[in-house]
Amino acid sequence: MTNPQMTDEFQPRPWMSSVLKAAGVYNLVWGVCVVLFPAATLRLLGYSAPLAFPQLWQCIGMMVGVYGVGYWVSAWDPYRHWPIVLVGLLGKILGPIGFLLNILAGDLPASMGWTILTNDLVWWIPFGMILWGAVRHHAAMQSAYAGQTPLDDPFRELPGTTGRSLAELSCERPQLVVLLRHAGCTFCRESLGDLRRDRASIESAGMGIVLVHVGEEGDIAELISGYGLGDLPRISDPGGRLYRQFGLELGRFSQLFGAKVWLRGFRSSLVDGHGFGAIRGNPLQMPGAFVVHQGRCLRGFQHESAGDRPDYLRLVRATSESEPAVVV
Repeated sequence: MTNPQMTDEFQPRPWMSSVLKAAGVYNLVWGVCVVLFPAATLRLLGYSAPLAFPQLWQCIGMMVGVYGVGYWVSAWDPYRHWPIVLVGLLGKILGPIGFLLNILAGDLPASMGWTILTNDLVWWIPFGMILWGAVRHHAAMQSAYAGQTPLDDPFRELPGTTGRSLAELSCERPQLVVLLRHAGCTFCRESLGDLRRDRASIESAGMGIVLVHVGEEGDIAELISGYGLGDLPRISDPGGRLYRQFGLELGRFSQLFGAKVWLRGFRSSLVDGHGFGAIRGNPLQMPGAFVVHQGRCLRGFQHESAGDRPDYLRLVRATSESEPAVVV
C-alpha cells in the first residue's frame, strides 16, 4: 500500500503497471495456445519430433498461464506484490540457462531460441527495475523518508552515547559530524580508519568528532572500538532522521552498485584490509560528512557514490575560510 506522505521518488512508476499487464497478457495468450495446440506450437518453434507425452508440454503452458494471472494482479500494486515479480524474474533467468544446457546436449533445436527472447530476456531489465524500486520503497517506509515532517528536529532530539544531542555538542565547539553507512560496509570501516589516522590533527584544530550510524548501538560499538575510536560520541539513527536533516538521500542503483563502487570496494576490503561484514541497518543510505558549530552547518561533503572517500582533515581545515553557513 502506498504512503501518501512519501515522496513520488519512492512510489511505483506508471510504466511498471503497464509492463506487468503486458507480461500478464503475453503469458496468458502463450499458455492458452500451448494448452490447446501442443503439437502445433512445438512445430512452430522448430521442434518436429513426435511427442510421446504432449501433456508435459501442456503442463508447461498451464504454468506459464498461471504466471500471467500473477503478473496481472501484481500490476495493481507492483511494490506490494514484489514476490510475484521476483519469482517471475527467477524463472526468466533459469529458463534460458536450462535452454542453453539442452542446446549443448543436442536435445533441443536452436530454432526454439526466439521464444527465449520473448518469454524471458526482454523482461529482465523492467522486472529488475521494479524489484529495485520495491527495495527502495521498503527502505523508505522503514525510515524518516516515509513521513518526516518539517517539525522533526533530530538535531536536538536524538541523544548520543554521552547523553547529549548533536545540537548540544556543537554549542561546546565545532564538530566534524561523520554520517556512516551500515557497519558491514567496507567504506564505513575505511572511514573509521581514516578518522583514526587524522584524529589527532582534527582535535588539535579545536574540533570534536561525532559519529552517526544507521544501526542500533550494539551493532557498531565493537567495530568502532576496534578502530580505537570507542570514546567518541556516537548517535544511533536507524530511521535516518539526521541523514535526512543533512540532505542525505537513499542511494540510487548506480551510486551503490556502479563500477566505481565495485572497484573501490575491492581495494578497500581486500587490498587495504578493511574487510566487510553483515548488513546491519539501512544498506541504501548514503553517507556524508559535515562541520557543524552552534546549530549551523559550516562545510560539508556529500558523496556522489558510496565509494567516495572524503578528506576529513582537509574538510576541517577549510572551515577557517569564509563560507556561508546553513542552519541545520
